[in-house]
Amino acid sequence: MISKMTTKNQITIPKKIINQIPDAKYFDVELKDGVVLLKPLTFYDTDLREIRAKLKRLGLKSNSVTEAVAWARSK
Repeated sequence: MISKMTTKNQITIPKKIINQIPDAKYFDVELKDGVVLLKPLTFYDTDLREIRAKLKRLGLKSNSVTEAVAWARSK
């Protein structure tokens, strides 16, 4: 398949390919050995207030992760 780059450096991904990754809206773009690679990325909506509320309900503190890592490494 051929795609043409526009004057604004935009390239249209052929429908035949994009249909195989329907949820992709963002891509990681990499140049590797002269080949342009597009890797679809997935992002999740997060609500920081919800996360903080859940941490509070669970009784977790800001150093809980550090403590858990230290515990796991000691085993």
